[in-house]
Amino acid sequence: MTKPKYPAFFGSERELLESHLEHNRLTVRHKMEGLTRDLAIRRLANSPTSALGIVKHLTEVEGWWFRHNLAGEDWQGSSTDEFPDAEFDIFPEDSVASLLHDYDFACEISRDICAKYSLDDLAQRPHRTGSSPSLRWIYLHMIEEIARHNGHLDIYRELLDGTTDRD
Repeated sequence: MTKPKYPAFFGSERELLESHLEHNRLTVRHKMEGLTRDLAIRRLANSPTSALGIVKHLTEVEGWWFRHNLAGEDWQGSSTDEFPDAEFDIFPEDSVASLLHDYDFACEISRDICAKYSLDDLAQRPHRTGSSPSLRWIYLHMIEEIARHNGHLDIYRELLDGTTDRD
């Protein structure tokens, strides 16, 4: 995969939000390109995080915000009170390709859900603060969330195999 093209500077509010979200999603795939499983599961700190764990986490974040909160589905991620970091766990059967496929599938479900809502529509389930965020807020939050983790993936790649995004 070539480096994703930066989103357009002009468009409707929704087009701009969706194009920036998509850019960040594609950047996750780009940053994982060519990374072996052995490197992708390596933890570089006293943390449950690995490059592949970040992909798994972002897959669950898609489900949490779009399926569970926005659409109100009875969706449950893998983390529990007993295992709060379970969404970062990598199992023997997990591969870079399989978890990227899961991420792509979660993003597709999110796109389908969002198509049914306007930017001003509120999430079916309230945030822990008691207020229900709008789809607009969820888009902004997801852009921030994925961008932050893309920064983590930048650091992982440089430390794991020397790959950088410098052109």
